[in-house]
Amino acid sequence: MKYVNTEYNNTYEEKKSKFIAYLIPYDKFNECMNTLKAKHTKARHFVYAYRYLNDINQIVENSSDDGEPRGTSGKPSLNVIAGQGLINTAVIIIRYFGGVKLGTGGLVRAYSDAVNLVINEALLLEYEDLDEKKLIIPYSDLQKIEYLCKNLNINIKNKVFDSSVCLYLEATKERFDEFNKSLSLGLVLE
Repeated sequence: MKYVNTEYNNTYEEKKSKFIAYLIPYDKFNECMNTLKAKHTKARHFVYAYRYLNDINQIVENSSDDGEPRGTSGKPSLNVIAGQGLINTAVIIIRYFGGVKLGTGGLVRAYSDAVNLVINEALLLEYEDLDEKKLIIPYSDLQKIEYLCKNLNINIKNKVFDSSVCLYLEATKERFDEFNKSLSLGLVLE
């Protein structure tokens, strides 16, 4: 599975209609939709599709035709992002009507082509299922643990300094397993 971590956009034209596609991280969907609606006040349609993982790692999908004939825009856009294996990603396609009707097949092709165009421009990142763990260590072990985390590609999200050091870590289950094997200090991940 793949995802994007920044916004991409591209424009596709078909028979004088403009399809401006925005590929964005899912968590920016509502903010981006509001911004685009304020910016493109003369646009006729704001079609969207998104896929994301919920709290129990199930893929949630949704799409909207936003006034286009049913099944001609939102669903084809969703099919493209699903076909690319994208998750935690949304696409918004703004359509400016050019005066020529495209028909249902033409709309399906135009929306699909617009989404494919923006995906081809995007840097797609490989998705990893990350866990979060907490590790409490003495100050004297901090440098060794930071070095180990760096070598095993474990992200230290936060450090809290008190009578000891509390590290909040993020990594895949496999990396945490390797980390546990490497811990010769008798420390335990929580």
